[in-house]
Amino acid sequence: MNEGVTLKIRAAGGEVYAITSEPQHLADQAHVHWELDFENVGDPHQEISRTCSERGWLTLYANKGDLEFLQRGADWKVEHPKGYFQPGVLAITNAERVLYRWRSIPSAENMNGTLARPTPQHAWQAIESSLAAGDTAGDAAHDDDPAIDQSPPPRILFLAALIANGWFVGVTSFAFSPGVESVPSRFSAAMLRWLLFLAVWVVSLVFLPTVLVGLAFAGWVAWIARDIRRVLGGLDAPEELVADR
Repeated sequence: MNEGVTLKIRAAGGEVYAITSEPQHLADQAHVHWELDFENVGDPHQEISRTCSERGWLTLYANKGDLEFLQRGADWKVEHPKGYFQPGVLAITNAERVLYRWRSIPSAENMNGTLARPTPQHAWQAIESSLAAGDTAGDAAHDDDPAIDQSPPPRILFLAALIANGWFVGVTSFAFSPGVESVPSRFSAAMLRWLLFLAVWVVSLVFLPTVLVGLAFAGWVAWIARDIRRVLGGLDAPEELVADR
């Protein structure tokens, strides 16, 4: 929207929709909070995404397991009756010809699907090329190497941000909540907390016995390591959201 891509799509006779696995009331809140100019549709039972898979347009990945990690970062009740699907982009014509399609394949490289999306301009240029090719060109293949909007940080940095976001007592997600700052802003704020956290330990070393501080720090490390293994290690492996499941 900020890059004018939605206007270009509308000028070409198309429309933009955002589909989320959240309920409609959260989709509406995100629409207002982010000041979007296109419709947001809640699809918690994955009817739209499964239809896309059934028709051979796009098959997303979905997580269906423990929601504790997401719930820790949200001030609303996280409800995913059939799991939450990973990101995807789909562009089709009225005649159901696929102009563009991309799906996030969760991996360690993209932080399990958290980051790395095609840029709007990249997607629009691909759509333009498909339109110019005409209906005889057939459906567009999956885009497996798009220009992405943001390269994922090193995994250790990502984990550090999750720990700081939980104020150092456990890993906490950057889930959307109405009224909160954007993820990049919260990510930066969380990393700044490490300065305060380290300062507390330095002051403790100055005024308290070194052995006592060392034992306390070792205990904290063990606590955080256990929380990371339990919460992040317990996340289910995403499955393809095929129509017959």
